[in-house]
Amino acid sequence: QVRLVESGGGSVQAGGSLKLSCTASRYTYINCGMGWYRQAPGKEREFVSSISSDGTIEYADSVKDRFTISRDNVKAPLYMQMNSLKTEDTAVYYCWAAASGLGRCGRGYQLDYWGQGTQVTVSS
Repeated sequence: QVRLVESGGGSVQAGGSLKLSCTASRYTYINCGMGWYRQAPGKEREFVSSISSDGTIEYADSVKDRFTISRDNVKAPLYMQMNSLKTEDTAVYYCWAAASGLGRCGRGYQLDYWGQGTQVTVSS
């Protein structure tokens, strides 16, 4: 069982910065990857960034070169540094993790887990 808790959200002016954190209370499964999604009012949840178990990092085009996802090790908190924030970044940000209790990662083996979300509001 994986429990995720996000923190670091808040309100900032456009151009400002925030750093989100996501902690997993306990690892009992194989960690297959972690990342961030966001959902703005009236929009569907969208991918923001991720880091896989092999260290592969991906970003949505909308945040590339502005956001940085990081994790020092598998058991350390997940971070996302957000710089040059824009009003369109306003959303609830959710930590995501994929974990497997079946001995390996991959489709059909890993399951998705979600945090409760943290609000990021960027004003002009």
